[in-house]
Amino acid sequence: MSEKKKDPSAIAWLLDQAGEHRRQYVLSVALAVCGVLCSVAPYFAVAGIVRGLMDGRKEMSFYLLRCGFLALLWLGRVLFHALSTATSHRATFAVLGEIRKRGLEKLTRMPLGDVLAESSGALKNTLIERIDAIETTLAHIVPEFTANLLVPVIMIIYIFTIDWRMGLASLLTVPLGMGCYIGMMTGSAGFYERTVKATKALNSTAVEYINGIQVIKVFGKTKSSYERFAADANEAAASFVDWMRSSIIPFTFAMVIMPATMVSILPIGGLLVRGGSLAAQDFVYIIILSVGLIAPLITCMSYSDDIRTMGTIVGEVRRIVEAPEMNRPLTGTAPEENALRLEDVRFSYGDKEVLHGINMEIPEGSFTALVGPSGSGKSTIARLIASLWEADSGRITLGGKDLRGIPLDICADRVAFVSQDNYLFNMTVRENIRLGRPSATDEEVEEAARMSGCHEFILSLENGYETMVGSSGSHLSGGERQRISIARAMLKAAPIVILDEATAYTDPENEAVIQRSVSRLTAGKTLIVIAHRLSTVRDADRIYVIKDGLVDDAGTHEELMNHHGLYETMYRAHMAARDQEVSVNG
Repeated sequence: MSEKKKDPSAIAWLLDQAGEHRRQYVLSVALAVCGVLCSVAPYFAVAGIVRGLMDGRKEMSFYLLRCGFLALLWLGRVLFHALSTATSHRATFAVLGEIRKRGLEKLTRMPLGDVLAESSGALKNTLIERIDAIETTLAHIVPEFTANLLVPVIMIIYIFTIDWRMGLASLLTVPLGMGCYIGMMTGSAGFYERTVKATKALNSTAVEYINGIQVIKVFGKTKSSYERFAADANEAAASFVDWMRSSIIPFTFAMVIMPATMVSILPIGGLLVRGGSLAAQDFVYIIILSVGLIAPLITCMSYSDDIRTMGTIVGEVRRIVEAPEMNRPLTGTAPEENALRLEDVRFSYGDKEVLHGINMEIPEGSFTALVGPSGSGKSTIARLIASLWEADSGRITLGGKDLRGIPLDICADRVAFVSQDNYLFNMTVRENIRLGRPSATDEEVEEAARMSGCHEFILSLENGYETMVGSSGSHLSGGERQRISIARAMLKAAPIVILDEATAYTDPENEAVIQRSVSRLTAGKTLIVIAHRLSTVRDADRIYVIKDGLVDDAGTHEELMNHHGLYETMYRAHMAARDQEVSVNG
């Protein structure tokens, strides 16, 4: 039996993501090593100068040459460090940009339910802050930590060549310092996991608080909503404070003890010199070299926080970048026809099945309506047809081809989807409509607006088609946002149009305008409409009544009325409510 493939480490995964930029990291490490060598060499030069003084050398050229060498080494250290840092940062920001783009592209290929299961604040936290946090690992730890590890190794090896006893003496503080370091690392995974969850919760609450500020103010929930935000903010702060409090003492001892090589070298070396088994010049030489151990050890240890959190940070990013995608091929041919067929389609939200074997026929060019009580599964069916989700079992065919065998981009080109809460980006009205077909001219954009009944109100805006709609279209009313969304879908000119409660925010007058526009613009296309206002779908070629995730009934309006079932009950209730509204407004 083959063993399960082990997941790569955080560093290995990041370097794998680096792709063509790996050469730049190799160059950065090489430059960092040269810089470190330039920082090590001065200790040897200074030791040579001291030894020369102790040996009684008086020629000035001997010392001037070494001082000049020290100046060159200092310049070399600065130059190599700058080149290494610039190279690693140039590669790192390119890699982070590519990882962020892969994460965003992944969201488009994931089932919509998996995306919506995460709050927008949590996704933003991962795709922005978490990916930004990788910068230290790639830009600093890879070149600088790697190179600075060479310094203690080189120094200690050289001390061993002078006197093995002093080599051992230089290592005496390492086990105790490592013990403190391990104590600091103990439990750090749990502490960091808490900070990640607390930060995500704070981001989610902040986004919710800002987006819902109008409701909060209208219903007087300012205090309770702020208290929740404050509680999450306090928990986020406490998670970091508790983590730092638990590690500050062992970290301080580790930082103090690990580089304190003089604590062992001075007394042991002094005893050896006094006993005559170690030359005084060699002792001074070793002291100077030992001083060179301090800075690189402190530099390496300064990255301890980044090293211990690296796994969690990368894990958060990988969870999105490597999330399961919808089961669709990358290439394939488009179906020649646009007829749709659902065969025993089942779908679940988590462990709860909401569609229990849906069977439907939607001929090409037909007008099909889905009606039923709220929560019956109508919108879920529409989203499955639009390839926003994947059916658990059964199959959906387009032109006789299973959707699972059709690339997502082809499915997207075939379907224009308009829901009751379509999103508008913080761009101009014109650009929001043009999203339906980026190559459309201004005249085509305005024609789509006319046909969907929103040209007049757009012209009445402050800057007409160049008016910024605000975040999520906040500068427009619900009905105005809806009509712009319909214009966008109409401009797309897709052969299949799905309207999911598309007239939910429109008044009766504008609803009639939109209905006439939809009738003209969807002529010859496959139209699927989900509506609570049953009067708007009376002319449908076929109406499917959905109840509790099943097809309860199907037929034309007249046929369903004659069946005296759920449809008739809903239709008569709708007409009675509409008549009452007319009498009240009249």
